[in-house]
Amino acid sequence: MFKGEYIFVRILAPFISGIGIFYFLPREKFILITEMIAGILLLAILFINVYYKKLNGYRFKGLTGILILLFFFAFGGVLCLLNNEKLKASYFARNNNTYLKIWINGEPEKINDILRFKARIVSGYQNNKQIRLSGQLLLALKLNNVNPIKLRYGDELIIPAHHFEVEPPYNPAEFDFKGWLAIHNMYEQTFIDQTHLLKTNKNIGNPIIKFAINLREKQIDKYRKLIKNDEAFAVASTLILGYRADLSKETLAAYSKTGTIHALSVSGSHVAIIFFVLDFLLMFLDKKKTLRIFKFILICSLIWVYALITGLSPSVVRSAIMITIFITAKTFAKNKNGYNTLSFAAFCQLIYNPFLIWDVGFQLSYISVFGLIYLQPKIYNWIYVKNKWLNKVWELTALSLAAQLITFPLCIYYFHQFPVYFLLGNLFISIPLIIIMILGIAVLIPFLDKLSPIFEWIITFTNNALKWIADLPYSTFSSIWINLPELILLSFALGLLVYSFSKYKKWALLLSLSIYIIYQMLIIYDSYTAVHQKKIIFFTLRKNYAAAFVNGNQTVLLTDLSADDKNYLFFIKPALEQYQISKINFITLKQDTILHPFIKKDHQIIFDKFKILLVDEALNRKRLNIIGKFSGIWITGNTRFTLENLPKEVEYKSIIIDATNKDYKIEMFKTFAENIKVEHHVLKKNPAYLVYLTQ
Repeated sequence: MFKGEYIFVRILAPFISGIGIFYFLPREKFILITEMIAGILLLAILFINVYYKKLNGYRFKGLTGILILLFFFAFGGVLCLLNNEKLKASYFARNNNTYLKIWINGEPEKINDILRFKARIVSGYQNNKQIRLSGQLLLALKLNNVNPIKLRYGDELIIPAHHFEVEPPYNPAEFDFKGWLAIHNMYEQTFIDQTHLLKTNKNIGNPIIKFAINLREKQIDKYRKLIKNDEAFAVASTLILGYRADLSKETLAAYSKTGTIHALSVSGSHVAIIFFVLDFLLMFLDKKKTLRIFKFILICSLIWVYALITGLSPSVVRSAIMITIFITAKTFAKNKNGYNTLSFAAFCQLIYNPFLIWDVGFQLSYISVFGLIYLQPKIYNWIYVKNKWLNKVWELTALSLAAQLITFPLCIYYFHQFPVYFLLGNLFISIPLIIIMILGIAVLIPFLDKLSPIFEWIITFTNNALKWIADLPYSTFSSIWINLPELILLSFALGLLVYSFSKYKKWALLLSLSIYIIYQMLIIYDSYTAVHQKKIIFFTLRKNYAAAFVNGNQTVLLTDLSADDKNYLFFIKPALEQYQISKINFITLKQDTILHPFIKKDHQIIFDKFKILLVDEALNRKRLNIIGKFSGIWITGNTRFTLENLPKEVEYKSIIIDATNKDYKIEMFKTFAENIKVEHHVLKKNPAYLVYLTQ
């Protein structure tokens, strides 16, 4: 059997594996199969334990251990499948409903005149009959400018049952919004006007969550009255209450470039600060067992009160659960094994919501805590510091190094940047963050609100200092893109390196260096490929056009978008960064340009051997006097020009239709292409069109 102190460490790996594998195998038939397998394995394990002496179970304890691992693998699969909303018989998208009754399952977020929120389905209406349904829906509501409706968490609504599946990413490196919603168990979305919505005046939300959200709103109102500086108010609301205030781009960039962005998302570090402050202040209660129990109850209560103040946001609840389990183990457990406690906390949360394993915050939280438990003491022991205060600085340095070292492969993979001055930034913010947390909670207490000017000044000072650090030369390495195999190699190399230093194992060091060399070879190969690449990317957009003519590390970007346009930043920039483009020449279709090897002139584009005929609004009702062979025709600008008017001497292999054309025109051009059996690419609600050219 397993050693008691490591039981949850051992079962967590197969449990997570079961969740991970069956997440990608969402089939109804697997539910019964995995339930049967898990049931049989559980009965076998119970049988062995009941008749352990009679069977001389010690002789095949290895087999028993394998059965336990297989059981938790199957158990993880069962939980994952049962948690998937789409596999439930009552899932709303399986039925043809006229109307849906829903309730708001999250705090509505307003962006201009659009109100966006998550909604849980209560029932549907079919032929005047109400049918109980389940599932979640992402709803975007266009508000009436004259009399906008006011909606809150828990409000019950009736809406038309016009919903559609969330679209996948169409462009290279585009954020996978569909995948992100899927890990939150949402697969459908809808856009409706305020006039198509009926509010029933019922509120059926969870009363505790409702109370928490209302409580947070009151605290935000207090901050608005007490803090005069808008930026300080935004940071205070975000940092302490988890309220997504409108932070300026400069402030967000400062926290990001200094590796202190974690301070702006209420999570484990904030809850940990509250715990350590309370643990220090209540240290005098450690003398007796009864006092320790009272201390445990008091600290847990205050941590959950803080969770309530933040509106019970998922990240805070996750951290509060983790800290509560740690405090419980510290107070009552005889064998205080940090790894087992951490694994137990993850196990509990994954039982409640198996999809959490794909949540970036969940991954970083547990990996960073693991780093603090395992790595921080080892880094701290590298240097002996005699001076008390310098020793505290070194302790904080070791803590920051451990957290950054253990999480940096994931951070690069998800966020594509590495803050060079993370150590300076984290060392600087450590003390101000603690003071900000203490004062931020204190000023919410009526008789301590006079401390608000000090609170505001510290936030402003911290922001300015971080901006100064962020403006230092080479403050961050950005546009770092690694793929999944490279992430795995880098993580293994890092893990083995840490293990070799902690256990003084030469083989682990050599293996780490070998894996890192393989990783570096892949990175070098990626850079070599980028330098020698030659391709055309026709981007899929909603109403605009964009095509990148890539030659090595530079590109000519033919687009009607500017560099600060949201569509460019969301749909185009990530792809150019992933392809390691360092120089971008922006031009529009109205410009004739020659930038070797790119030529645009007289409605023609030539890039290497690829030749494009441009059919745009300038050709409306005109006859084209061009002959020759073209690789493709690019139709843009909702032109009235018909392809039947092309001279017979014009030959082409494909037709490219961008999103500037209206839907009926797109259908018309598609039909034409299908009739003459020519390859066609529609750059709207379809994958981007990539043309690879040889050097």
